[in-house]
Amino acid sequence: MLSTLIDQYGYYALFAGTAIEGETVLLAAGFAAHRGWLSLPWVMAVAAAGGFCGDMLAFSLGRWRGPWLLARFPALARHTPRINTLLDKWHAPLIIGIRFMLGLRTAGPAIMGMSRIPFATFAFYNAIGAAIWASLFASLGYAFGSALGLLLGELKQLEEAAFIAIVCAGTLFLLWRKHRQHA
Repeated sequence: MLSTLIDQYGYYALFAGTAIEGETVLLAAGFAAHRGWLSLPWVMAVAAAGGFCGDMLAFSLGRWRGPWLLARFPALARHTPRINTLLDKWHAPLIIGIRFMLGLRTAGPAIMGMSRIPFATFAFYNAIGAAIWASLFASLGYAFGSALGLLLGELKQLEEAAFIAIVCAGTLFLLWRKHRQHA
């Protein structure tokens, strides 16, 4: 049943999940690729596209509604001066690496949208970062599936349980992190 759901909706869920946040969904998709439910190259491509589109949307939102975002989300305003200082010196590595920085994955592109970085420059480095990110996390999920297979043999029930556990653990972590940010 799980494999049927993943077969029908896996790439759509992957695109949506990676456009919003992504690591948990991408790890699970890498694991599903190991099981043969999804194709690893397609997982990487869809995740890179989802991550790219999500960050471009956040960048555009920052460009369009920057002052409103800062007023609405004071935590975002706290990160803005530090990111702007870093952007002046290191815009290429920062754009590529922002998706790997805990707490700035979603907010970082919006803050960058409020900067003087040209849209095309952000899009170029964002595409590179999305490709690296998607390849790395999909490969980690695939490697986890391989390691689990070596440790446990071909026990399908345990692999499906591991897939569900990855998704649940990631969801709980995101909820905990959001709760901690609001506290």
